[in-house]
Amino acid sequence: MGIGNALYHGIFKRNSVFVTTVFVGAFTFGIGFDTGVTKFYDHWNKGKQWKDIRHKYATEE
Repeated sequence: MGIGNALYHGIFKRNSVFVTTVFVGAFTFGIGFDTGVTKFYDHWNKGKQWKDIRHKYATEE
């Protein structure tokens, strides 16, 4: 019961702390998820994206 009691008194007891924790967690999750999906997509499509084949077609001006 110690962990539950500590969570209640540390996070859930005050609404302002709870809401702040939710927003910070959502923001952190959003950035982490976006970074992970982007890395997966880039790895999965390596050699097929414009950034990988640009040197073949683009001319320097």
